[in-house]
Amino acid sequence: MSHYEGDLRAPEGARFAIIASRWNPRIADVLVAGARQSLAGNGVGEDAIDVIRVPGAWEIPAAAARIGAAGGHAAIIALGCVIRGDTRHYEHVADGCAEGLMRVQLDYGIPVLNGVLAVERIEDAEARAGGSHGNKGEEAALAAIEMAQLLEQLS
Repeated sequence: MSHYEGDLRAPEGARFAIIASRWNPRIADVLVAGARQSLAGNGVGEDAIDVIRVPGAWEIPAAAARIGAAGGHAAIIALGCVIRGDTRHYEHVADGCAEGLMRVQLDYGIPVLNGVLAVERIEDAEARAGGSHGNKGEEAALAAIEMAQLLEQLS
């Protein structure tokens, strides 16, 4: 019986894409910085990281699909923040973004890490963007490296 498991060694020559929302920049910018730091701390050179900024979380899957179709990246890290408001718009954006990211992952066979926070309050987002719950951008980047390495093993 074979056992496969990824680790934190990025595949040779791997490029990583970070797609981040400009909406809620106080949170999104911290997530992006955490992801970049995590990638760099695990041997991914700055020249192997592409950062793509989109208006909001709703637009992230469209950019992810374009990157997935191009085939030049080992993984995509999606980052942003959707905060519940007084209307159902929150559910539409958060759920649509998550579903779109999963579709890109399955359609193109590329790991797409969902670091788009869907929170009740700004304080919940702050806790997950460098606060008491860590930095979800860092965590998504680590998972991206691991999944890129694992999928290379499974090729």
